[in-house]
Amino acid sequence: MIDWRTGPTVTYGVIGLCCLLFVIGPVSGLNPAYGTGDTLLAAQSDHFARWGVIPSELMHGSPRTLLTPLTALFVHGGWLHLLGNMLFLYVFGAMAEEHMGHVRFALFYLGCGYFALVAYAAANAESAQTLVGASGAISGVLGAFLCLFPRARVTSLFPFLLFLPLRFPAWIVLIFWFVLQWVAEARNASSGPGVAYLAHLVGFGTGFLLAWGCFRRTRVKAQSTATEGDSQP
Repeated sequence: MIDWRTGPTVTYGVIGLCCLLFVIGPVSGLNPAYGTGDTLLAAQSDHFARWGVIPSELMHGSPRTLLTPLTALFVHGGWLHLLGNMLFLYVFGAMAEEHMGHVRFALFYLGCGYFALVAYAAANAESAQTLVGASGAISGVLGAFLCLFPRARVTSLFPFLLFLPLRFPAWIVLIFWFVLQWVAEARNASSGPGVAYLAHLVGFGTGFLLAWGCFRRTRVKAQSTATEGDSQP
């Protein structure tokens, strides 16, 4: 059982909230209140516009839009988007939260996510494409994990190795992930805004630097603690 007094309550709470909001919202397709067909598509579009980040509006809009980088962290664009993000948070969030403490981890998570989305919006200030998802915040958690627990071993699945579960030190998996995001963002630069790889990079760098500056003195080197995860972005 989970000890809610000492366990990773923020990590599990965020996962639960994101899943709940997704299931009851229009994107999951499970809530009959939103109808079907064109009615459902319209509800999904309104949902993203209301709670997501639209760079052009954030950079040039009303003060209300300043909250969207927070609300967007709890909105996802589909089942794969949700499950991929929650898997990464589940794998890497618990140890980071245990090290930082509940309150500081919550502030860290929201801060990394907010800054990552604002940075992406600033770099694409004229874009009207809606940005949603917890990827920026979770990327911050990955950056912190790399700083705090570089020697922890994680079980990863690599497509080019036939999805065989292999164990690697966290620093190998996370640096590999970072390079993938960098390459993908370089491709995005020539084709215009797409997947927000820039937000991933900014979140990761922010998380690493915050962990280095705020938690390095009390850094705990992972012993034989094992975590399980999927190294795909």
